Amino acid sequence: MPAVNSKLQIPEDEVVITAIRAQGAGGQNVNKVSSAVHLRFDITASSLPDEVKQRLFGLSDSRISKEGVVIIKAQRFRTREKNRDDALQRLHELVGIASRTQKKRRPTKPTKSSQSKRMDSKTRRGRTKSLRGKIYD
Repeated sequence: MPAVNSKLQIPEDEVVITAIRAQGAGGQNVNKVSSAVHLRFDITASSLPDEVKQRLFGLSDSRISKEGVVIIKAQRFRTREKNRDDALQRLHELVGIASRTQKKRRPTKPTKSSQSKRMDSKTRRGRTKSLRGKIYD
């Protein structure tokens, strides 16, 4: 099985793939042949690192059930092998997204000149708006 990235790989025995009948148009063949693929991957029982598991649970993806099982249905292609490869590719993309770490944000402070420019523009704008008011005699 291909690796998700250079450091992460999903063992083949952790992925359960079953063949099912595809939905939709396809003539008589769709009723006879089980060409679609149903992939199940249990996150909690997997050998993924704990931080990747936590990020997977944190994703708001409809393919991840409440029990922590990734369910992918692939029926894009007419052959079972292509659908199997497609399902595995989609699983790798999902795990790849969860394996990326976000850059830590370094808080910055605005400079004195930018603060004074901002305040000057605010007072100028306020002065302009005050001139729009009614003039009383």
